[in-house]
Amino acid sequence: MKGGRNVRPSVSEGNTKMESTWYLYILRCKDDTLYTGITTDVQKRLEVHQSGKGAKYTRGRGPLELVYSESCGSHSQALKRELQVKALSREEKKSLIAGTAEGEKMLKAGNQP
Repeated sequence: MKGGRNVRPSVSEGNTKMESTWYLYILRCKDDTLYTGITTDVQKRLEVHQSGKGAKYTRGRGPLELVYSESCGSHSQALKRELQVKALSREEKKSLIAGTAEGEKMLKAGNQP
């Protein structure tokens, strides 16, 4: 201990942890609202939402339907993408879900964090 504090041993440069791939997903709730989130395992996260133990917003809004997902790479990239998508209007999100070029164009045009 240094100065009365616990000090963690430093990690060697050669010891790198494997990064998981992160995904952005959109769920359609029973009341036709859309919920956007990020995860490393979309199917497992959907099951958590379906069981009522997911986000507070989705509780009681089931059944839930996975309507969109995309690979984002790192956690940081997924968080940025989530902010972009959450900034979209409902109609823009529906375009994104439908896979139209218009949805992507709107996302790239004015909703960069």
